[in-house]
Amino acid sequence: MLIPKFTSRVLTCTRGSCLLAGRILGPVQPRGHSPLQQSLHGPLVPQSISLVRVSDLSTQKYSVIYTFPYIKGLRALSRLKLLQTGFTVVILPPAYILYLMGKTSFFLVSYTTGVALFAGVMLYTISHFSRRVVGRMYLDQSNSTLKVSHLNFWGRRHDIYLPVSDVMTIGDTGDSVKETILQLKRHSSPQKLYFSLRFGYVVDKQRFEKVFGNF
Repeated sequence: MLIPKFTSRVLTCTRGSCLLAGRILGPVQPRGHSPLQQSLHGPLVPQSISLVRVSDLSTQKYSVIYTFPYIKGLRALSRLKLLQTGFTVVILPPAYILYLMGKTSFFLVSYTTGVALFAGVMLYTISHFSRRVVGRMYLDQSNSTLKVSHLNFWGRRHDIYLPVSDVMTIGDTGDSVKETILQLKRHSSPQKLYFSLRFGYVVDKQRFEKVFGNF
């Protein structure tokens, strides 16, 4: 008997609702099957696509199981990156114009450019990692959906909804609970986020262990 294969997609949204498709694949008939083999396996089930509204998940009741209190500082750094970028765009062109007009030295222009580029690289690097830091995790009442909050590129909150069955336990990721930074990994995707039990707080240990195992 053929076993149906299911594939699921992580449901993501910002504040508001959106429409995503989760694809459900029915049994696939192998090539070359005779009518007799088809009759033994029963009628073929056509592939179907079910549409799931993220707003349906976002309106469910969730309880906080983990929180990272320093996410506000990371949010400030992410927004500082945008301000620094704007400052660079405003300052550098006049500096070069003054240099071409002979009203400022090459050293001053070079120094201003170096500081701006260095600050930009540092802030963008910090932003790259801050977007992968989990700010809060929630669990619904049925213990089947994990809501994860982190920052997007603009430093705003971004929520994703993961089936608990798709989330790896701490033991499955190869991490140790004694490590400062732990990985939030999924079976269905190579993408990962990070959280910390040293700097973050487990609000509900019993429900937290339902997702990540005993620690």
